[in-house]
Amino acid sequence: MSFNIALSGINASQKDLDTTANNVSNVKTTGFKQSRAEFADVYATSIFNAGNTKVGDGVLTSSVAQQFSQGTLDFTDNSLDMAISGNGFFATTDDLGSRDMTYTRSGAFKLNDDKFIVDNQGNYLQGYQVDRNSGTNSSTALATTQPIRIPDVAGAPQSTDNVFTAFNVDARRSPIDGAANPFDPETSSTYHSSTSATVYDSLGESHTLSTYYVKRGSNQWDVYSTFDGQEIDMDTTGGGTASATNSVNGYSGLELEFEGGGDPAVGAGQLTFDPGSIDLSGSGEDGPYLDNGADPQTVQFNFQDLTGTTSPTQFASDFEVTNLDQDGSTVGRLTNVDIEKDGLIAATYSNGDVQYLGQVATVRFANEQGLTQIGGTKWRESIDSGEPLAGEANTGTFGAIEASALENSNVNLTKELVDLISAQRNFQANSRSLEVNNTINQTILQIR
Repeated sequence: MSFNIALSGINASQKDLDTTANNVSNVKTTGFKQSRAEFADVYATSIFNAGNTKVGDGVLTSSVAQQFSQGTLDFTDNSLDMAISGNGFFATTDDLGSRDMTYTRSGAFKLNDDKFIVDNQGNYLQGYQVDRNSGTNSSTALATTQPIRIPDVAGAPQSTDNVFTAFNVDARRSPIDGAANPFDPETSSTYHSSTSATVYDSLGESHTLSTYYVKRGSNQWDVYSTFDGQEIDMDTTGGGTASATNSVNGYSGLELEFEGGGDPAVGAGQLTFDPGSIDLSGSGEDGPYLDNGADPQTVQFNFQDLTGTTSPTQFASDFEVTNLDQDGSTVGRLTNVDIEKDGLIAATYSNGDVQYLGQVATVRFANEQGLTQIGGTKWRESIDSGEPLAGEANTGTFGAIEASALENSNVNLTKELVDLISAQRNFQANSRSLEVNNTINQTILQIR
């Protein structure tokens, strides 16, 4: 019997050595959780045994229990690297349509050739669907998650329908005689001020829409326009008198009047008019302004800001554009990805568009130590772990997601090296017990 007791001690010491060695070997494995060999004594008896004289039957390994304490964080330059600070796991699948989930604390993610977020083994990171504009999710159920994809373009271009501008023209400038000095966009002496806006056609190609302001009288200004350097034909209607309302097709050569005749510096001279439009479809005698195959387009030109609260002014100060906006966009290329602490993924594109692409799902278990290890720093649920509970990161008992960071192994190398010495000592001691038992047996066999 003592042979078996010594052998059980050797086996237990070997298991301790194996567990400690495995911890040491994974000291740099991202998201790795150290294990601890746990032992129990063996004791067998029956109703006919004298319990007060019974000796134990050795030791057995009751469990190799993982320790899910928090590892330290290393910050990186990869915006798709993620770490969970607190409770929770990332959920992944090995196929786009699969619902066979595996769970990990290793957040070393990247994009595959189809722009899906995957880990080093090609498993797809799961996330909740969200509204692309507001980032609001519709469900946090694990059954509704799907692989997260980050497209490198922000959809189809949007042609410009409206331009909004507000400005101040300088009341101190002297009028220019239009007969003696007719407007010429190439000659700066024929106008007082100018500004330009970038607009987009239906193909997403950018064009330059410029406006020029020429003072003709004490409170009277003409406005001219060019599109990619080509002057837009004048087509105006309206009386052009003080405080009159002018309706214009093209705003080219539009005559605008400022109200009031008093000192402009004290607020005289607000502009009053109806918004007009610039027709780029080619109705003018010079032919179409868009000759690249883009759809016919009309741009509404609004002399006010987006909110309608700011209009052009004529004060005794330098020409200044106070607002210039337009509602078109070209095709946007991906420029940045931000991941918030709650897992919300926001993509920024070169056209200024910001889209919310998903929310990283986090999962927790009632008994983390009951999870089944499958390698690759991944686990599966088991009967002992309980069912996965999905939720939003940084809420309730779910930890926060740290972007551009990785969680280190939680192995304490100093402690593991001490444990190696202890396990080696225990192995040697049990080997000595085996050797003593063998010597006793040899002595008994030599008795004559």
